[in-house]
Amino acid sequence: MTDDSSVPIGVCVPDSKLAREATELVRDSASELIYHHSRRVYFFGSLQGFNRSLSFDPELLYVAAMFHDLGLSEPFHSSGRRFEVDSADEARRFLQARQVPEDSIRRVWTAIALHTTPGIPEFMEPEVALVTAGVEYDVLGIGYRDLDEADRVAVVAAHPRPGFKQGILDAFADGIWSKPQTTFGNVKADVLAHCVPGFERKDFVRTILDSPWAE
Repeated sequence: MTDDSSVPIGVCVPDSKLAREATELVRDSASELIYHHSRRVYFFGSLQGFNRSLSFDPELLYVAAMFHDLGLSEPFHSSGRRFEVDSADEARRFLQARQVPEDSIRRVWTAIALHTTPGIPEFMEPEVALVTAGVEYDVLGIGYRDLDEADRVAVVAAHPRPGFKQGILDAFADGIWSKPQTTFGNVKADVLAHCVPGFERKDFVRTILDSPWAE
């Protein structure tokens, strides 16, 4: 287990059985890159939440952050569904097995399912908004200077990101190349266009014009 003693003051992983079991499951199921990314998403999302004066449930945010990319792992490569949905469904199964209230499960599911859909999560519940904020911070650098440098350095010291830019692109490509139809209308089409020779993205305009409707 990574020592989080150097993470920012005021942000800590919830000390609960639920959080510990989520950590163990993801640590055992995902790559080191995804594990450390998921932890950073929690810390960066929490810090953004404090900056925005949002009141959020740290335990729900933590579970959502930890599970958000689990659907990229090998067991889901042939699911035929978007990896975000696979991730969200795994989180739902995990929470239902532990008798978590349904509204909390819904928030976690939604936070994970929408984390690659910009422009919507920010207007929803804080846990939904902050998973996306943490992902956008860690992967895209959106709002990079909104957080104190000392906090950013502390998070990365606890959860390093060597070669992360190419590594996360490879993780996305590995997780979705076998189900390219799931990238239609979302940002992961860019990943396959970059990483998979011969990939042809589906065109939304052509889909409308070629539909079976006469007009």
